[in-house]
Order: sequence, then structure tokens, then C-alpha cells
Amino acid sequence: MTDKEIIEAKEARAQEYDASQIQVLEGLEAVRKRPGMYIGTTSSQGLHHLVWEIIDNGIDEALAGFADEINVTIEKDNSITVTDNGRGIPVDIQTKTGRPALETVFTILHAGGKFGGGGYKVSGGLHGVGASVVNALSTNLNVEVKKNGKIYAIDFKRGKVSHEMKIIGECGEHEHGTKVHFLPDPDIFVETTVYDIKILTTRIRELAFLNKGLKITITDNRDERPKTKEFHYIGGIKHYVEFLNKGKEVLFEEPIYVEGEQKGITVEVALQYTDDFHSNLMTFANNIHTYEGGTHEAGFKTALTRVINDYAHKSGRIKENEDNLSGEDVREGITAVVSIKHPDPQFEGQTKTKLGNSDARTVTDRMFAEHFSKFMMENPTIARKVVDKGLLASKARIAAKRAREVTRKKNGLEISNLPGKLADNTSKDPEISELFIVEGDSAGGSAKQGRSRLTQAILPIRGKILNVEKATLDRILANEEIRSLFTALGTGFGQEFNVEKANYHKLIIMTDADVDGAHIRTLLLTLFYRFMRPMIDKGFVYIAQPPLYQVRQGKLIRYIDTDTELDEVLGQLQPSPKPTIQRYKGLGEMDAEQLWETTMDPENRRLLRVRLEDAEEANGVFEMLMGDKVEPRREFIEANATFVDNLDV
Repeated sequence: MTDKEIIEAKEARAQEYDASQIQVLEGLEAVRKRPGMYIGTTSSQGLHHLVWEIIDNGIDEALAGFADEINVTIEKDNSITVTDNGRGIPVDIQTKTGRPALETVFTILHAGGKFGGGGYKVSGGLHGVGASVVNALSTNLNVEVKKNGKIYAIDFKRGKVSHEMKIIGECGEHEHGTKVHFLPDPDIFVETTVYDIKILTTRIRELAFLNKGLKITITDNRDERPKTKEFHYIGGIKHYVEFLNKGKEVLFEEPIYVEGEQKGITVEVALQYTDDFHSNLMTFANNIHTYEGGTHEAGFKTALTRVINDYAHKSGRIKENEDNLSGEDVREGITAVVSIKHPDPQFEGQTKTKLGNSDARTVTDRMFAEHFSKFMMENPTIARKVVDKGLLASKARIAAKRAREVTRKKNGLEISNLPGKLADNTSKDPEISELFIVEGDSAGGSAKQGRSRLTQAILPIRGKILNVEKATLDRILANEEIRSLFTALGTGFGQEFNVEKANYHKLIIMTDADVDGAHIRTLLLTLFYRFMRPMIDKGFVYIAQPPLYQVRQGKLIRYIDTDTELDEVLGQLQPSPKPTIQRYKGLGEMDAEQLWETTMDPENRRLLRVRLEDAEEANGVFEMLMGDKVEPRREFIEANATFVDNLDV
């Protein structure tokens, strides 16, 4: 096209874009059109988000001092009922709309008591658009309000009023509260509309910990014998820390708890030290788990380091010419929960789970430092244990630093030298590059021969790597297999770990389908969880699913995963010729072609992505499985042994 023709074409397109092209979405149509903008996703996560939005409304009533109980029920049809004993949503006419406030709350975005109207000083949840969004994304939604001795009801279908508000009965003069029942719309949640009791229970328990004195129950009516679980913690996050430390060896019996309020910001901190080498710090703002931390977390960390160092100097545990303990030192072995309630929280970060309010840093620092300093002075025995724990951590950190320097000189962690046993792929694009961590030299050899050289790198490991749950950092860095893995990955180690530098965006664990393979897999997952956590958070870690059997009948070849599936396949085959069954005891029994076909070929393989739905539970499981205490591990194995499909002893 000539320049003149290009200009004329642009002018023609510009003329086509007039007022008729502008689409106006009425009411809640925008929510149904773009649900992801309001609940993040229409997958299982978004489905459960609907429940959080309605529960948050009840929690707001509890935070304001008007409710002390919330009941959540999963009905037989996977609909949800949430009841609270708060004041009940207002039912009088809302001036601007000329409609009952109850209708307005469920049909207009950003209509509620959270937007400066004086309804709530502090509110939970993130968006404040909950009720109307849940209504828009539900096939049916029904609300009942007990208020002023009467029961009011209103019904909706896909966000629109189907039965206007009316009085359906009477109640006691002092009865009050709101009941919301909704059925998620399968046209929106096409992936699933089935609620996961485990996800709901975990979050409800967390909310009960974060709002001391609030009783929350959950009932699953889908079971033949419905069960109700009740969560009610008078001690709030103090009990949360005890829960997180269940089964651990603690340095002192009762968690330290401090609480205070300044400038309208409420701060709660509970902490307890264990004999672990790892820290477990969980922070929350207005009941939102701030995974990415933020200003309140920074304020807590600064105060903790300062107070412990001050005490260490005053008590003579650190001499004048000696270095202070680092933040990393004083947090070794700590389990802490920091929860603040802010009247106007500002969230930032990639997932909007990082607190950005500068005043939260100041208030958290000041409040915690004041109370913690007093506690240390009044409890010298505990204070000495805390300082000594930090001093030991400091020695290990210095030893690890020396080990890291030696490691770099020997293995080139900071330069481009790759481990000799690594068969790297030819592509330098991390997005298409895969690193297979393969158990054993034999399987490693087959994998190297059968792989796609462009995208697949192979790193064989011998035997079982070090259990990092029980090891200090200097011992970890001295382990050759672990060093090789970090060198190949290119991310750095410890404080220097940077997931953006990862050479591969798929890290695939490929071990035998037996007890030893499962043990190696668990050791590797423990390493990733403790020292490569961002790789899991990014969804970069996978587990290969090699088959257990090969069934061959003439030209037909089938790969089978379980004994049950084997019985089904054999029952479907013709009697003749007689099928040949090969049982794979290990990856090393497969030749390169078989390993490619079954486990490595992107067209046929099945990979299990490692997800971290519940960091708190994962933390507890790794500590229990890989820690020093035998009894909790035995109980876990006994409770879960029946879920194992195949067990080679």
C-alpha cells in the first residue's frame, strides 16, 4: 500500500468508531461479562471466593461488635448458606435508589457500609463488592433478614430481583441477623461448581483464629451423616501459633502475645520459638493473608531484631566489639503471626496481597517493640533462650557463608560452569526449557538418550539427598547433589535466591514408583519448599508419572498406572493371544524409547504440578514427615496408609 492508501484506511477505520460502538452494560451485567475482574478467576479458586465474600460481611459485623457467630453450610446441591447473628442488613428505603437497602446491597456494585458511610470503622475482605458480585454470579440467591421483630426476604435470579422484598414472618424482638443462600451459576463456573470442604474448613479455621471470640461453624450436608465443625478461639492468634507448632519442640511453653491500638490501627502479634532451623512468619491485614508481606511485616521484623539485640547487649550476651545479630539470626526457629486491622488498607504487589500503608510499619514497629521489650525484661529465662537461639544461628550463618564461598570457588555457583553430570538442553529460553531430576545413573542414561535435546535437560542424582529439614545451612551447602541442583538452576541460594534467573520453567522430579522413589521425591520437595519456595509459587515444579505396568498383546501396547486399572484392562482384552505383562520396578528398567513414550514426551506424558493451596498445612506436613519427632509421623502413616495404591517393600 502507498502512504496515501494507508492514511485513507486509517481515516476509514476512525470513522467507523463512533458512539454506536460504545457498549453500556446495565446493572450487574458487567460482572457476568467479565467475572475475572471481580473474583480473579472462574476456576475453583473463584468459586470459593464467593463464600469468602459473604462470610466477610458477617465478619464485618463481628469486627464492629455486633455479631459473635457465623454458620456456613454446604447444601446437597452444592449451594451455600451463610448465616450470621449481626444487626441484619438494613431493610428501609435507600434514599438515592428509592429501593430497599437490602435490594440495593445485592444489585448495585460498591453499595454497602464499607465506603465512608459510617457503617464500619474497619472491614474485612479486599474489595467491598461482595454481595452484589455473588448475586450476579449465582443462578439463584435468597436473603432473609431478622430485624425489628420481623423476618424480611428477597429473591434473585442471576443478579436480578425475582421476588421483591416482603415480610414473611415474625421473630423475637431481640433476634437479629442475616441468612444468605446462593447457588453458583454453572454458566460462569464451567470448570466446577463443587465445593471442597477442605478448602472451606481451612479458611474458616483461619478466620476464627484471626477474630478472637468469634464462633464459626461449617456443616457439609452432602454427607449421608452431616458433620459440623466448630471453630472458636478466645485466645485468637495466640492459639493460632500453638496450632502451627503442634508436635514441635518449643523453647518456652506459652506463646508471647501483644496487642494494642494506635491511630485507629489495631495490631496483634503472637510468637513462639521452636528448635527448628526455619522460620514461619504469617502476616494478615484485615483478615487477608498478605503472602507478599508489606509494611506491617517490615515493622515487625525491624522491631524484633532491634529489641533482641538491645537485650543481648544489656545482658552481656553480645560484647561491645561483637557484631549484632542479623534479622535472619533472630527469626531462626520462630513461629509468628502478625495481624493488623486498618481502617483504609492499601494493597499492592502482583497478587494484591502486599500491604503498602506506611503508617502500618510505624505503628506495628512501635507497638510490638514496646510490649516485647517489656516482656524480655520481665522474663529473663525466656529472653536468654531467645538470644542464645539467635547466637547459634549467627554462628551457623557465618559457617554457611564460608561454605558458600568455598562452594563457589570449587563449583562455580556464581559463574557459568555447570555440573559435569548435567546433560543440558540446547535452547536458552527458560519458558520452554525443562530440567528432569532423575533418580539413578541408569535411568539418567536412558533419559539422556530419549530426551528432546532442544528443550529437555537431564540431571541424574545418586541415592537420597540430605534431609534439609534437620540440617544447618553449612551442611546443606556441603552436599554435592544439592549444590549441583542449584548450580544447574542458576537461581542462587538462600537470601540470594532469585526465581527470575531460573534457567528452566519446568523442574520435573522423576523417581521410581516404589518406597525409595517416594522418599527421594519427598526429600526433593522438602528442599524446594524450604529453599526454592518461589519455584513452587510460580508453578514451576512438577512430578513425573511413570507407569507401573506395560501390557503387550500383539501390536497393542498399553501402559498402566495401578493394579485396579490393570485388572480392568485385562478384563477388556480378547483371550488370545495371551497378553504379556511387564512390571516396572524402576525407571532404569525402561529403555530410552519407553521412557520417552511414557514419561517424557509432552504429547503423551502426565505431569503432576506441585501446588501450594495451603502453605500452613504444607509447613506442618513437612515438619511432621521430615522432623525429629517419631510419634506424629507414625500417626500420619497409620491414618493415610489406606490411600496408597501401590506399595513396594
